[in-house]
Amino acid sequence: MTITNDTSIPARRLVVVVRADPVICGHSGEARCLAEVALTRGFDDVRIVTWPLDALEAAGLPMKPLDRVLPYSPGITVERPGPVGDYRVPDGRYLSGLIGRLVELFSDGVPTVAMSLYLSPHAIAVHEAVEVARRIGPARVTTIAEAVGSDITNVVRDCVNSGRFGAAAHILSVYLAADHCVAVSEYTKELIVASAATLDGMHGTTFAQRCRERIAISYPAVDSFSYLSLTDDGIAETLARRGLSRNGYVLFLSRIAAAKGVDDLIAAYAGSRSAERVELVLAGRGPQEDEVVAQVAAMGLGDRVRLLTDVDDAEKPALMAGSAAFVLPTREQPEFVETFGIALVEKALAGGGPVITCATGGVPEAVGDTALLVPQRDPATLRTVLDEVVCDWTPEQRAVAEQRAREYALRFDRAAVFDRLFALAEPSAVPVA
Repeated sequence: MTITNDTSIPARRLVVVVRADPVICGHSGEARCLAEVALTRGFDDVRIVTWPLDALEAAGLPMKPLDRVLPYSPGITVERPGPVGDYRVPDGRYLSGLIGRLVELFSDGVPTVAMSLYLSPHAIAVHEAVEVARRIGPARVTTIAEAVGSDITNVVRDCVNSGRFGAAAHILSVYLAADHCVAVSEYTKELIVASAATLDGMHGTTFAQRCRERIAISYPAVDSFSYLSLTDDGIAETLARRGLSRNGYVLFLSRIAAAKGVDDLIAAYAGSRSAERVELVLAGRGPQEDEVVAQVAAMGLGDRVRLLTDVDDAEKPALMAGSAAFVLPTREQPEFVETFGIALVEKALAGGGPVITCATGGVPEAVGDTALLVPQRDPATLRTVLDEVVCDWTPEQRAVAEQRAREYALRFDRAAVFDRLFALAEPSAVPVA
C-alpha cells in the first residue's frame, strides 16, 4: 500500500478496482490503460486499488515476473490494502481491507469516479464502500460497474445451476445499483440477460428486463501505441534474445488453460507441414502447464515446441509482430467463455502473421472479419488452416491481411474507449474527441 504525506486536495479522482498487475489478465491491462488516459483527461488523482501480492499468489492466479512488470506513469498510485482482522475472519479479511480503504477515498468530498472491473468481488466492494461513505461524509462518487464474462460463467450461472438463488440475486442487484452498468461486449450483455432471465423464471424476479435496459457496451481499452510504435530493429533484438527469427514460429500467448484450447493447437501442429518450417511457441502461465509439457513430450515435439512462462509486457508486442501466425483456439466451457479477446486485438495492432481463432463468445466482436475462424475442438481443421497460412500464403496476402486487421483493431484504442465510456459517466465533463 502506498502512503503519502501530500495534504493537497485533488480536484477530480478516478479509482479503478481490479485484479491488477502482476496478474496475467487482459483486464489488468485494461485498468492500466484507463488510468493512463485519465491523466490526460483532467483527473489529478488516479488510483488502482487491488489486492496484496500474497493474496493474489495464494489464489493461484497466473502471474507475470515481478521484476519485469512495467511501471505505471507518475500520477498513478497503486494501493494494495492489507487484511483487516485475524484468522477468525477466514476470507473476509482482505475484502474488509479493500472496502475500508475505498470508504476513506470516497468520504472526503473529492468528486470521484469509481470503476470496478469484475462484479465479484470488486463491484460488491465499491457498492459497500459507497453506501458507508455516503452515511459518514460528503461523498461525491459516480460508480461504473463493468461486467466481464467470468462474472456470469463462473458466478451467476453457477449459482443459477446449483439453485443458489441468493448469491446470484446479490450480484445482479449490486450490478444494477451502480450508476452506470457496462459489459465488455454485446455477447457478455446477452449472457447476463439470459442468466438473469433464467433466475427470473425460477424466482419471479425482474432482473432480465432491467439488465437489458441499463447495460451499455464498453469494449476493453488497449494501448495501441505499444504495438504501433514497434520498429524492425526492436523486434529483431527481442526475438534474438529468445533465439527466435521473424516468421520462424507460430505463437500462442494467453493463459495456459483448457478453455484456451492449447491442447488442440499442439495436436494440430503435430504432423503438420508447418512443423517442418516453423517452431511453436506457447507463451503464458496457467493451471495446465504440466499437462502441456506432458502432451508435447508424448507427441515427440520437444525440439519443436517452446513453453515460455516468463514473457513480460515489454516483449509481448515484438513476439506478436514477429510470428508467422497467432493462434488462439479458444473454446466454450462451463466455467469460461472468451467474452472478448484482448490478446487478439493486441496481435492485430502489432502486425505480422494473421490471427487464427474460434468464433466463440465475444471473439467475433474483437476481430470482425479480419481473422481466420475455425471450429472449436477441431484440430484437423486447425491444422489445415495453419498450413495454408504458414506454407502457402504469399507476402502480398500477408500484407493485405495485416493492414485490414490493424485498421479494425484501432477502434479499441484506449483513448477512444475512455472517451466513449466517460461521455456516458460524465457527459458534461469529458467531450468525445
